[in-house]
Amino acid sequence: MAFRYLRPVLAAALILGLSLAAQTRGQNRWARYEREMQDAVDDPPDVNRRGEFSLGRLRYHSPMDGGRWYSRWGIDVNKGDRLFLSHLIRLTRIDVESTENIVDIATNEIFDTPWIFAGSVGDWQLSPQEAARMHEFFLRGGFLMVDDFHNPREWATFMNGMLRMDPGTQAVELADGDPMFQAVYNLDKRIRVPGANVVHGSQVERGGVEPHWRAIRDAKGRTIVGICFNMDVGDGWEFADVPDYPEKYASEGIRLGVNYVVYAMTH
Repeated sequence: MAFRYLRPVLAAALILGLSLAAQTRGQNRWARYEREMQDAVDDPPDVNRRGEFSLGRLRYHSPMDGGRWYSRWGIDVNKGDRLFLSHLIRLTRIDVESTENIVDIATNEIFDTPWIFAGSVGDWQLSPQEAARMHEFFLRGGFLMVDDFHNPREWATFMNGMLRMDPGTQAVELADGDPMFQAVYNLDKRIRVPGANVVHGSQVERGGVEPHWRAIRDAKGRTIVGICFNMDVGDGWEFADVPDYPEKYASEGIRLGVNYVVYAMTH
């Protein structure tokens, strides 16, 4: 009998709890994009503090957007970005902002953040205006790191976007000893950073057999796009606090990201 009367009380408490949670989530800096994110987390206390370095996360469009789940640009967002930033704060003396800055490729927001990360670019779809804006971003000295795309089809889609920015674009393999691999950590001996879904298996995702560390350079030889192909550095960041994800892969992804940030800030 008592339980019968208790149920309305429990239901009311549950509704109140969900309401409070929704209010808290609604206060997050990027609440308007959280439905597009794979792994949204609440803001840290210093969310509004500005620093010397801000990580930009590129919000682009894909034909695969609009389903029941997160958008393609939102894979690993935003937990992965924030865990990486926490390590960048700890491992360097750079004045780092603790939260990412989501920049929409359809707006001039990209010019406010000179270091941008984009995942799953094997599915991006750029309009002529967006491609022209990205081209201007690079002319102004911007740096882009791309990750988590696999197999020849996705490579072709990525390069199609880059060629729309600049028809003369060419990607090259990074050799051991490249400044990108020496900026902070010596990464001449690299290992693939696999996705969490394949980390305990073949480590091959969607047919991307061999990992590649590539780059696109400007006319002066400066790397403007750091390319992690057939690997998933974003998962190395996102699952760095998950015991089931091997530490050696998370550490490799973090070291790679640190090097790419410091390279871009010093070249």
